[in-house]
Order: sequence, then C-alpha cells, then structure tokens
Amino acid sequence: MSDATTTDLYEVTMAMSYLREGMTGPATFSLFVRDLPPERGFLVAAGLESALDYLSGLHVGSEDVDAFASALNRPRQELQPLFGLEFTGDVRAVPEGRIVLAGEPLLEVTAPLPQAQLAETYVLNQLSHQTAIASKAARCVLAAAGHPVVDFSLRRTHGPQAGHQAARLSAMVGFAGTSNVAAATAEGVPAVGTMAHSFVEAFPTEEEAFRAFARAHPGPVTFLVDTYDTEAGVHIAARVLRDLEHAARGPGSAVRLDSGDLGALAVRARAILDAAGLPDVGIVASGGLDEYAVDELVRSGAPIDTYAVGTRVGVSADAPYLDSAYKMVEYDGRPVMKLSSAKVTAPGSKQVFRRTGYADVTGLAGEQPPDGGRPLLETVMRHGRRTSARPPLDECRERFAADLAGLPPAARLIRAPVPPRAKASERLTALTNRVRHRIEEETHAPAARPRSPERSTSGSHRSAG
Repeated sequence: MSDATTTDLYEVTMAMSYLREGMTGPATFSLFVRDLPPERGFLVAAGLESALDYLSGLHVGSEDVDAFASALNRPRQELQPLFGLEFTGDVRAVPEGRIVLAGEPLLEVTAPLPQAQLAETYVLNQLSHQTAIASKAARCVLAAAGHPVVDFSLRRTHGPQAGHQAARLSAMVGFAGTSNVAAATAEGVPAVGTMAHSFVEAFPTEEEAFRAFARAHPGPVTFLVDTYDTEAGVHIAARVLRDLEHAARGPGSAVRLDSGDLGALAVRARAILDAAGLPDVGIVASGGLDEYAVDELVRSGAPIDTYAVGTRVGVSADAPYLDSAYKMVEYDGRPVMKLSSAKVTAPGSKQVFRRTGYADVTGLAGEQPPDGGRPLLETVMRHGRRTSARPPLDECRERFAADLAGLPPAARLIRAPVPPRAKASERLTALTNRVRHRIEEETHAPAARPRSPERSTSGSHRSAG
C-alpha cells in the first residue's frame, strides 16, 4: 500500500460520492491556522516540502483499493473508481521558513474535487505538525539572544520521522546542530553530542571516565559533570582538561550541566574553570529546557555558552497542536464558505500581501497588491508536478532570518507576545458579504430555486497560479 491510505476514512467516502455524482470540477481548498496558540506571536511556515513529496507521488493502486474496501466492508468493485487516482492539480503556498500570521493561508490546493479532498488529511498533518515545531524552535533562538542552541529531542519526539523533522526545522530557524545522526547526515547539519550519565557510572570514578573519553576522542570534548556532585565534577573535569594538550582541549571543549539550578551552577562552574586557567572551556546547559527557561537564564546573566533543548521543543509541549483547517473556498467557479459559529471561512482563492511591520492584507488571488505589499503565496506545483526543485536548507534559513528581522518587537516576546493580525482587502470583504448573503437567502428560502453560480472575481477558477 502507498501513502494514499494514510488518510481519514471520510476522505475516501466523500471522494467516492463525488465520483459517483460526476463532481470532478476544479476545487480550491485553503489551509490556514484560525488562531495562534497562547504565548505565540507568530508562526513559521513549515511542512510544505513533505506535502509536495506526498502530492507528487500520490497514486491509488490496487492494494489501496483493497484497503479502502476492507475499511468500508464493501465489495472491491464498488471502490474501483478510485483506482489510478493521482494528483494532477496546482498548489500555491508560502515557502518554508517564512513567518505567517493567524488566518493567512499557508497553502491552497486547486485540483479535481476528489483529488483535492483525498489529499486533505496528509497535507494538513504535515503542515500543522511541522509549523508548530518550527515556531517553537524559532522562539528558542529568540530566547537564546545569540547563544548557540542545539537539538537534543530525538529520544522524546513522537516517532523517528518527527525527530528527523524536528532536527531539520530547528536548523532552518537557526539551531547550531542536532544530536540526531541520521538527520545531521541527510540535512547537512552539524552533529553534536557529549556523554550520558551511564558512561560515567560505568567507570570506578568520574576522573577515569573523563580520561577514557578524552583518549577515545582526540578533538574537543564535553564532559557531563553532574552525575554525582556537580561542583566536584567540574573540578575533576578541569583537572583532566588542563592535562590535555591545548589542541585536544579546544577551542570547543566544555562541561555540561544537566540538572539542578542551572543558573547558579553555571556561575560556580565558570569560576572553577577560570581559576583553573581554562577560560576557553565553555558551559553547555541541558535538562528540560525550552524558550521560557532559556529566556530566564539569559536574562539572569548566567554564564552559559550553549543551550541544548530537547523534549519540550521536539513535541512543542506547551502548544502541541495548531487550530488549523483545510477548507473548500471555491468549487467549479463558485465561491463557497462555511458559516458555522466561530468557524466562519472566507470564500475564494486568496493571496497574502506582506507589508512593512507585518501590516498584512489577505486578498483575492487575482487582485493587485496594496501599496508596498509583496505576495507571499507562490505557485509551487502545477499539473501535479513541482515547479522547481526542493530548496536547500540554507535558502529556507535565510528566508526565516530576513522575516524575523522585520517582525515587530511585541511579537517577538517570549511571554505575553502581541501577534500582528492581517486584515481583509475590500474585494475579499465584498465577496464574503455577497456569498454570505446568497447562502443565508437560499438557506431560509421556503423553496430554493435554481440560481446562476456566482463567479469569483479572483481570476480563472481553473488555475491556482
């Protein structure tokens, strides 16, 4: 079976109904985050490349049809119309690494309705998860205020794939390295690591452990000093490091603090290292850190050189999900919208125009940018094929850095940030009002009569470009 079965069952039942009814006209679905989680002033768009990989390879094969039939407990021949379905549509999206706001579409899919529907679950999964992780990691970079941050999350992420994604995304927003060897190799990210408490415990004494480690690793070394008594561990590490030749010791050698009052311990460790004539030996802090803890340590002036973050960042512990949605906004040239309480959607294919200070405007895809506005969504897939190769990680990193530099200070705050909010263009507002009026009129009419479909003013409904 292929990734075609990695979907919710109702996507299959809807696609089957569309095919049965001959509803294969072009549909546009918009993926966006309704509201930011608490303590978030912005989001970092991510997951697009995984979504494009999926769409470009989407194909419903014979085994997939068998799986659908089994899941629905129906004869295989009834699911046969799905056989051979591939994605042949267009995708417009915000490139990975760009900063986005609540309500702004991260991605829009325009494809024959059954295809666009079947793609929903996987695409929504990838963009939601990866955007949440990238946004959390970006806040750690902000909190560290120029100090290197490294990823230690693999052992606690929700599976190896999520761990790989966390390593890649953290590098995209400025992390200096990852402990994940596979991700480091695949993504061209520096691999980082030290030792575990078990290594120290395996030797009769800490000193023997540190000396053995130094013999096995002639380059810069980092010693974990809090297996027993932290201050005593720092003294022992200093003695071993002092005995090493300078070329082996550093620059780059460090001691790692993994528990306790990291700020106070860092002050004492710095004093011990300096007194031993080791001002070039750094201090690495780890142990349940996230942007909140890093921010407090940096603000306190703790002499920590590198922050290693893991569990809480790899799973975005304080905001593990996004209020994201993938909603139809147009079908066969007819703009549509949802009117459910607190979940109203705007009709029509859209574009986001970025203006200085993040005074963004969300408008219709075909309208001209407002003064100073630059469109964010780009055509990344046409007729089921990518329009360009996967961008290198460095390109995504540079894109993020440029966007972050222009983000208002209030949105960058770690605690109680004030997120900017995009406003709707006049044309989008007018279309929304017209479609709402039409739906309300038809819904409350005693007997609905055929009406001419209202055509979108956003341009041709057959192209997402």
